[in-house]
Amino acid sequence: MYKRILLKLSGEALMGDKQFGIDPERLQQYARDIKAAKETGVEIALVIGGGNIFRGMQAEANGIDKVQGDYMGMLATMINGIALQSAIESQGMYTRLLSAIQMDQIAEPYIKRRAVRHLEKGRIVIFGAGTGNPYFTTDSAAALRAIEISADIVLKGTNVDGVYSADPRKDPNAKKYDSISFKEVLANKLNVMDMTAFTLCEENKLPILVFDMNVPGNLLKVVNKEKIGTLIK
Repeated sequence: MYKRILLKLSGEALMGDKQFGIDPERLQQYARDIKAAKETGVEIALVIGGGNIFRGMQAEANGIDKVQGDYMGMLATMINGIALQSAIESQGMYTRLLSAIQMDQIAEPYIKRRAVRHLEKGRIVIFGAGTGNPYFTTDSAAALRAIEISADIVLKGTNVDGVYSADPRKDPNAKKYDSISFKEVLANKLNVMDMTAFTLCEENKLPILVFDMNVPGNLLKVVNKEKIGTLIK
């Protein structure tokens, strides 16, 4: 079993079937799944995106400066972080929300030693505001935080059940990989994470597991090392 994991959730996943914002049903499902995983004794850290509220990428198209747009995206991740914190605590779990940008009223500042201490004490740690720097995605934040806290693996919870040779929603002949190397992912130009995040994981020998987080119980299976999703190592 894993000792410490970092779970990366996309902001879009929180929308559920909605077009925008947070779906309360999806939020509660995630909270229940995280609780079930936590009860195995694994230490859990979370990084959440902000795409359900604002994507830094859409800023330029709307005439907003790229850097400002990225900061808006970081604030969106904090809104999701607070929602997730509330949902997890409603399940009786202890959490800490840590922000890469100082926001004393709502979150602790991110300090590596403090984050690790929270994990050791059994709290679920949510990392918000990405890396705190523009031009870096929340995937990069997930890779960076996972390395900093010495996580065993990055779990990328998505809405597909793994990595495919092509988009399974468009190509019926798309082949699913159970396990694949970092080099094969690059050679086949497969879309797993952005290059910065992916390279960070590869250089630090940090495996990535891509799985469908929207199926209740999947996270528990992953934590118990059942065959599910795609392992990249």
